[in-house]
Formats: sequence, C-alpha cells, structure tokens
Amino acid sequence: MEPIKATFLGTSGSVPQKDKNFSSIIISFRGETMLFDCPEGTQRQLMQSEHSLMNINKVFISHMHADHFLGLFGWISTMTLNQRREKLTIFSPKGGKEKIQKIIKEVIYPSFPIEFIELKKGVIEKNDFFEVKALPLKHEIPCYGFVFKENDKIGEFDREKAIKLGIPIGPFFAKLVRGEKIKINGKTFTQKDVMNYKKKREGRKIAIIADTLPLKQVIEESKKADLLIHEATFLDKQKEKANEAMHSTALDAAIIAKKAKVKKLALFHFSARNTNTEEILEEAKKQFSNTIIPNELETITI
Repeated sequence: MEPIKATFLGTSGSVPQKDKNFSSIIISFRGETMLFDCPEGTQRQLMQSEHSLMNINKVFISHMHADHFLGLFGWISTMTLNQRREKLTIFSPKGGKEKIQKIIKEVIYPSFPIEFIELKKGVIEKNDFFEVKALPLKHEIPCYGFVFKENDKIGEFDREKAIKLGIPIGPFFAKLVRGEKIKINGKTFTQKDVMNYKKKREGRKIAIIADTLPLKQVIEESKKADLLIHEATFLDKQKEKANEAMHSTALDAAIIAKKAKVKKLALFHFSARNTNTEEILEEAKKQFSNTIIPNELETITI
C-alpha cells in the first residue's frame, strides 16, 4: 500500500517563534506533492525537508491573512531563478487571486504559468487516486479547511480468476481494472468478473483545519480520519481571547477529534504566548489521548 505522508513545515501561528516556523503542511502521495498554506519562511523549510520546492504543483491557501500566504512570493521568485517551466496551481478564497497577482506583477516575472482556482465548498481536486475537498470555516475573513481523501478501494483484481476465464495477460487486465468492458472470442467481460470484492478498503483520510472557531461541520467532514490536523492557537484558560480572535483551543480540537472518532490528532498553529508543549498536550489529552504536537519538519506516514 502506497504511503501517504504529511510533513509539518511549521507549527506556529501569527508570528514565528525561535523554534517554530509559521504553520504549513505538505501532503505527498503517488508522486503528487501538495502544499497547504505558504507563509513566510516556507521555501527555507522546504529546503530542509525531504521535498523539493520545484516539485510542488498545487498550493492550497486557507485564507488571506499574511501568516498563510506571504511565502508565495519568495518561493515563486526562487523557482523562476531556477527556470521552472511546469504550471503551478494556486487555490485560494474569493479575492485571493487579485491580491496575489497584484504583488507578483509588481515584483516577479514568473518563468512558468500560474493558474488560479477560487475555493468553494466541496471537491476542488480529484484524480484516479485521491480527492481534496474544501470546507468553509468560521474565522474573521473567508477561510477554508481541507480534507484529503484517498479513493476507496472497491476490491482487488484477481489475476488467477482472470486467467481461468481465458483473458490473456496484458492490456486487457488494465482495461478491466479501469472499469472498461472487453470482448474476447465473442464473450464480454466486465470488472465484476475479475474482482475480489472481499478485499475492499475505505480510503485513508487527512483533515487539515486552519484558523476557525470550533465547528460541527469539521466533525462531520473529518469523521474517522486517519489524521486530524487542527489549529490550537489558545488554551482553554484563554477561551475568551480565542472567541474574540475566532480561533480554537487545544481542548476544542480534542473534543472535535473525540466526536469525529479520528485515529490521531496533531495540533498546530500555536500562539507565541503558549510555548509549554506539555501544558498544551495535557489539556488536549484529557479529551483525546492519541494527541501529538509534531516537531518542525516531522513527517507522519499513514
């Protein structure tokens, strides 16, 4: 089974800390490397990670606060200096395209095409292996969370069964796996003739929840996720401040993880006033024991 990797390029929120860069996440799967938020310092973090800053083709910007998108411009400039040619697609909320383009046009002349896609609720990216959904959050300005979901496995191709049916080894196998019909010696075969449906498997899921007040929709969309990555800007003792700034506490994130029955909760986007990792973990683990605070550049493999 191909691994899904989530790499934490940073875990701080609003301002960087001595030991923490701004929050951003890389998800890599089946040759695709995707960046979720691109704050200041992202390209330097990428250079220290296992990922190449030239290989990212899709960037998902949760919202247009500076600590979530200002890193785009230095990164695009570096890729231009390195003569990148491949298209970069930037997903951002309404109005994001205009803000980003304005800065790019004034200071950079990209060597590659940039496509802009406006975020809307629902599936925004889909291929043969996975999909990415956008989830509206509740923050000071339009903001989105993201749910990465591997496609469900309906079963497993039964090679021996296909051979016994007289289907020649080769391209016909691939066609049947794709769901196409084939005809051999006047007989038609379909996918169901060669599949072992007992080996079906639900696709793996990672939810990335940026700046938001706690939401029921997050529970619904992250249900049974293998990994929930949720902001925890404040502690419960700072609940009044959290509500005012429209952010979540570590306790809020843990309650959501518990209700959603996720397998693991990773907290990120911490206020610079909360530097005691043990205190943050203790608060969250009261509600959800399998909670972690990832180190900078740590990769979680699913």
